[in-house]
This record gives sequence, structure tokens and C-alpha cells, in this order.
Amino acid sequence: MLNLLVDNRVENKLRRTAGNRGALLPAIALLVDSGQVLAAYDSTLDGLAAETARQRLAAHGPNTVVQEKASGWWTQLVHAFNNAFILLLLALAAVAALTGDLKAAAIISTMVLVSAVLRFLQEYRSGQAAEKLKAMVETTATVTRGGVKSEVPVDELVPGDIVHLSAGDMIPADVRLLSAKDLFVSQAALTGESLPVEKFAGPAADSPLNELDHPCICFMGTNVISGTGVALVIQTGAATYFGGLAGQVTGRRVETEFDRGVSRVSRLLIRFTLVMVPVVFLINGFTKGDWGQSFFFALSVAVGLTPEMLPMIVTANLARGAVNMSRKKVIVKRLHSIQNFGAMDVLCSDKTGTLTQDRVVLERHLDLLGRDSEKVLQLAYLNSYYQTGLKNLLDVAVLRHAEVAEGLHLATDYRLVDEIPFDFSRRRMSVVVETPRSEEMLVTKGAVEEVLQMASLVDVDRQLVPLADEIRENARRMARGLNREGFRVIAVAYRKFAPGRGAYSIDDENDLILAGFMAFLDPPKESAAPAIAALRDHGVAVKILTGDNEVVTARICAEVGIDASRIVLGHEIDMLDDAALSDTAGQATVFAKVSPAQKARIIAALQSRGHVVGFLGDGINDAPALRQADIGISVNTAVDIAKESADIILLEKSLMILEEGVLEGRRTFGNILKYIRMGTSSNFGNMFSVLGASAWLPFLPMQPVQLLVQNLLYDFSQTAIPFDRTDDEYLRKPRKWDVDAIARFVLFLGPVSSVFDYATFCLLWFVFGARTPESQSLFQTGWFVEGLLSQTLIVHIIRTRKLPFLESRATAPVIALTLIVMLAGLAIPFTAFGRALGLTPLPAAYYGWLVAILAGYMVLAQMVKGWFARRFGYY
Repeated sequence: MLNLLVDNRVENKLRRTAGNRGALLPAIALLVDSGQVLAAYDSTLDGLAAETARQRLAAHGPNTVVQEKASGWWTQLVHAFNNAFILLLLALAAVAALTGDLKAAAIISTMVLVSAVLRFLQEYRSGQAAEKLKAMVETTATVTRGGVKSEVPVDELVPGDIVHLSAGDMIPADVRLLSAKDLFVSQAALTGESLPVEKFAGPAADSPLNELDHPCICFMGTNVISGTGVALVIQTGAATYFGGLAGQVTGRRVETEFDRGVSRVSRLLIRFTLVMVPVVFLINGFTKGDWGQSFFFALSVAVGLTPEMLPMIVTANLARGAVNMSRKKVIVKRLHSIQNFGAMDVLCSDKTGTLTQDRVVLERHLDLLGRDSEKVLQLAYLNSYYQTGLKNLLDVAVLRHAEVAEGLHLATDYRLVDEIPFDFSRRRMSVVVETPRSEEMLVTKGAVEEVLQMASLVDVDRQLVPLADEIRENARRMARGLNREGFRVIAVAYRKFAPGRGAYSIDDENDLILAGFMAFLDPPKESAAPAIAALRDHGVAVKILTGDNEVVTARICAEVGIDASRIVLGHEIDMLDDAALSDTAGQATVFAKVSPAQKARIIAALQSRGHVVGFLGDGINDAPALRQADIGISVNTAVDIAKESADIILLEKSLMILEEGVLEGRRTFGNILKYIRMGTSSNFGNMFSVLGASAWLPFLPMQPVQLLVQNLLYDFSQTAIPFDRTDDEYLRKPRKWDVDAIARFVLFLGPVSSVFDYATFCLLWFVFGARTPESQSLFQTGWFVEGLLSQTLIVHIIRTRKLPFLESRATAPVIALTLIVMLAGLAIPFTAFGRALGLTPLPAAYYGWLVAILAGYMVLAQMVKGWFARRFGYY
């Protein structure tokens, strides 16, 4: 049991500090003696026993925050009804019931139920699928339990666990530091402050006013920028500071471009309904004199104009897109990001592992005379072997030379004294080891320029020579020459100290002795060039943002077909204002030696030019860019902070896999847009027909209940759209919401259906004599059948820019539902159900005319559609 009995005065001060957050920092965690803190949590430096951890997990629950919990099915069911169109239909159903039209109320309620239940089923299934996909992207923490260090899922951490922190780690819970070495933590997620703060093992002398300022406490949701540390977990889950904040914002989501697009389309349709319905009501009221019947007809018109299936169609398309993308090794963390994936027209990416094989090989280890040097290899091995932070691919390549370890007798002759971790401003890291001669030797490796700046001597054949300007320039030339051959070059230097100095710092990285260079090769992937060409063919420009030097970057880019004629360097970016950077970002393709903040700034500059920007990254330095991008893309092997910042996770770091995801995003958006085009243009045309018929006819052109049934059948025919295919031509360029283009499409194509509706009216009036209230059933049945069949067939015209059936054919589910609904429409007038609706069997002669009208409609609609696509370039 945790011993949290502390001085009440300290506890009360902390409670005031926490404010209304709801989570309280245990005061016992602030004791100076870390041994007392460990004892209070019944823990030791060897960690908890497995059984103790299991018991505490049962007592405290999983280490997750409120917003990560999936909603229950009942909550999702209620949410399925929470939509403007559904609420409008429910209101119309209530009005119909209160005014005595129970048939209309029943049909409207059925439409609501079908739409909401289908939406619920799709969202529930997509939620279940998303949970399974997320399980494939597991975040772990390095934990000592029972004296054994291992990776443990973050949600299984408990108070009392001992965790090990290093660069790139997300802080997995609220923790008290037991030891720390140059540990810098970014708290931007909690404070908004961009600069990292240094953390120490001991508490501050004076308790700070803000608990986030406690130097010995690291908080869940923050991340390690550099350095290392060992810490005790003090709070998990909702009890953490981050969990307390999360509890206050549960359910809040940032509105994406996709959400805004759907909202704009919805508002357009609702405004249209609010204008048309009163007009229909007044025309029928004044011309027919039956205001009650006119009201119910206007009510039915409102239902007909309401695209109640839109929420279901959107959810079904996104869910199906996510499942399809998972089959292509792309995991969707945020469902609505699929549309942004399809809309992306600029992809910014790092170089390593994307263009290259991410399999670095140590090819050469050279002294300053260009000769192979065993000493340079030994120094590099010592540095990579003893560093405790993130071991990158260069370290792995060095450590493959196991024969060096045997020659150095590391187990008996060397001992780690201290470490100065890597950071992105110094671009180097150092370890201090005790040598067999009882000296303490600082070994540094890092970027060539940064190490040269700190060196004052050079080791040539074990003779120390001053690093004169000429020698320094020769060293630069050697490094550049290796770069031009495609090598990644790292400088190695050292410095010796007398024993017993204790702690070392970056101030000791001066007056170094330059030993030589390590040359690594990371060859381009064979798939990189064709993948970049394929993305370019599909309208996605690839830009490279790398911290590597410009020479290596230019060589790799040239091999994979990226124009590197102009490379913008990080220091150049700092000299540009936002407007100038916007121009530069639009023109340049490669940016080298850029910092994390510069990457994010480049993306913001591209966004200011109207681009939808994706960013592919997996490193610590990629988190700001991943957050800034419209769609952040990371990989399953990325550091924690990168995976948490991303919208999309790739199970394989490949541009070819990324291209598949882009195309799936466009297919998903294309199918959503099909429904919107079909529903809006068809409804718009019907309302033109209703207005004319209402002013002309001595009776209603269709009974309210007939209009509702027709609309219900049409909506049913649309439910297969998520399973439709998309033309290859549509996938060739990015697709964005364009509400103005949708409105133009409706204005041009909608009236086409009215032309043939009026042709049907004339046919029924003049040829079949349906002119009086006594023969209105014949008229209404004729338009019911023609309207339903024309609306259903137009699906195949609108779904493609090509010639339907011949050049582009819908999938089997779409064709099947089309046939089912058309056959139902033809059969209903001959059934008891049809008689109950007021329909009557049509004369045989009518069907010959019907075929001619439908054929004419499809031909004219195809012509108008083709003209529209050529005129406005949008389809």
C-alpha cells in the first residue's frame, strides 16, 4: 500500500497549485531523499515484482486517459441520431403525427430509423476495426521489474514502476526522477512553451507556484528531447496531470477540412430546403385551396430534399476506406484523415529510410591522411557501445564490428564514467570512459562541422599536431569528397582527462583531438524512384526536408529522380520572412540541414499557398512537423512522440505503400461526392418539377405519402455506393471539397430531369387524359414510376465522367440495388401496398413512352455532364 501520509501544509499548498484540474501531485514525491520516495511506493531500484505489478494494475486500472476510452454501443446509437438532417426529419415526423397524417409519420420514422441504424452499424464496426488497428501500433516503455529491464505496454504501467527515459521517449506517466543526466523535456503539450526544460533528480529548494515547474517531476504527455533518466512512476491514467486535463476536454475534436466540407454542403442543402418548401406550400395552397393537403405535400417535399443518408454514406465510406488501407499496410488513427490523405498535393519527407534503405553500412574509417585507421574505429565503437540514449542506425552499423569489442576487452579494461547526450543544436554526443591506463577519456562523434569547431589538435600516426587552418580545410575537402561519393560522414574526436573529475558537461567538449572520419553508406531503395514518379503522376509533389548535409542529400535525390538543382539550407531559412519563405518553399524541392522548427515552418509556408501538405517522419525531430501538417504520417517503428503526433501509421516505411494510401483516400472521397452529386441534383430537379406542376395542375402532382415512399426507395438504392469503384482518371490528381462546384453542378444538371418530368406530365395530360381530380391517381402513378426510375438510373450517369455501362461500369452491389429498386417501382402500382398509397396500374402503352423518356433523359444528362466537365474542369 502506498504511504502518502505527509505534512498537511505541503499537501494543501499542492492542492491550491493544482487548481481545478482534479489531479493532485503526491507531496511524498517531492521528498529530497529518493530512498524515502521509493519506500513510500513500496518499490526499489530493481522495480516491482510481477505479482505486485499485476495487483496494482487491478487496483489502479490501465494507464490510459479519459478520451482514449471508446464509447459504449448505446452512446454511439444515440449519436447516430444526432445529425441536423435526422433531427429535421424527426421534427417533420412529429408534425405529421400531431396533425393526423400517421402514414406520413410512419414512413418518415422508417427513413430516420434506416438511416440512423445503418450509420450506427457502420460507426460501431469501424470503431471495432479501429481498435484492432490501433492494437497493431503499441507504445511501450522501458521498465525494470524484478531486476530485469524490458519493454512494457504503456497502459500496463502502475505506481511504483521504475522506468528508463532517453531521447525520443514519451513520458508514459507522471514520474519522479531518481537520476538524470542532461535530461531536457519538452512540455509544450501542457504549457505551450516551445523551449525544452531541464529536469533533475532532486526537488527545488523552494516549491514553485506551478507544479509543472517542479524540476524532479516529469509529466505524462511530454517528451524527452535529449539526455537520459531513471524515474519512479507516481501517478497513472486519469490521476495524472495530463489525465486531469483530458477529463475536462473529453469529446472535443479539432474540426478538420473534411468536417468543414461536409458542414458547408449540409448548410447549402438546408438553406435550399428552407427556401423551396414555403414556396411549394404557398403555390399549392393558393392554387388548390386545400391548405391542409398543401401543408402535408410541402412536408413531403422537405423530406425529399433532406439527404438523410449522408451521415451513413460518409461513415460507411470512411470505415471501408480505413479497412482497405489496413490491407495495404496503412493504419488510420483518425478516420476523417482519410480525405486529407486523398486531398494531399505536397508530401514532405525526410530522406533516411524513405529514399534510402535505412540499412546503414560502415564502409570506411579513415584518419586525416585518408588511410584506414583502426584507432578511429575503436574510438567510434567506444562511443556507440557506452552511450545509453537512442542508438541510431550509425551506432548499429558500428556495433556490428564485434571484433573490436574483443580486441578492446571492454568487459574488463573499460568503464563508463559519464555521458553527454546528443542534442540537435550541438549535433554531437560524447561518452567518458575510464581506460586501462586509469585515464578518463572523452570520446565525441558528430557532424563534421560541429566537431571541427571544437577541435584544436589532430592525431596523425599517434602524433598530436595543431589543427591549423590548412589542415582543417583539408579535412573539410576529404569529408566533401566522401559525401559526393554518397557517403554519410561522421567525425570522431577525443580528449583525455585526469581521473576523478566526476560529472562532465558540454563545456568539456573543447580542445578536442580530431582522430578521423567514419564513412557510412545508406543506398537508395530500388522502389524509391518509381514510387516518386507514381506520386508525381498522381499530382503529389515530393519535397525532401532533412537534417543531413546538402552534398549527400543531392546525391541521393539525383539517383531517385528528385530535382536537387536548388537546395535551401537551414541558415538560409532563418533569414527569410514568412512571405519570402512561402515563395521559396513553392519553388524549391530539397531542404537540407534543417531543424525541427524549420521543418514545421516550411510546411506552414506551403499551407499558406493553398497546398494540402502531408509529412512523413519517424524521428524525435519530426514531431513539430507532424503536428503542423494537414496529415501527419509516421511508421510503426517510429519513436513514441512521432507515432502519437501522426494521423496515419505505415507498417512499412515506403513511398510505394504511401501511394496506395493516397489512392484509397481519393476513392473514399470520390464515393462520398457521388452521393452528394446524385442526391442534390436529383432533388433540385424534382423541386423544379413540383413547382411547375403545382402551379399548373388542379390536383397535387403526387400524394405526400407517395413522395415519401419514392424517396425511401431511392435512398435504399444509394446504400451500395461505398462499395462502388472509382475511375482511374479520377484518382490522378488530389481532390478537395469545392462547394461552389457542387452548387454549379446542381444548377446545370438538376433542371435536365425537370425537362423529362414535364414531358411525362404532358404525356399523362394529353395522351392518357389524366386532367381531372378523378384521374389524378393515374397521373400520380405515372410520375411516381418515371421519377423513381429516372432518379435511380441517373446514379450510373453521375458516378463517372465516362460513358456509363460501356466505358465505366458500377460494381455488382450498385447494379443489383438499382435493378431491385427499379423492379420494385414498376411492381408497386399492381400491389395492395400500391393501392393503399393511392397508386393504380398503368396502361401497357405507357411503358413504351417510359422507355423513350428514360433513354432521352440519360442521353441528355450524359451530354450536359460531359459539357460541364469540359467547361469547368471539375468532375
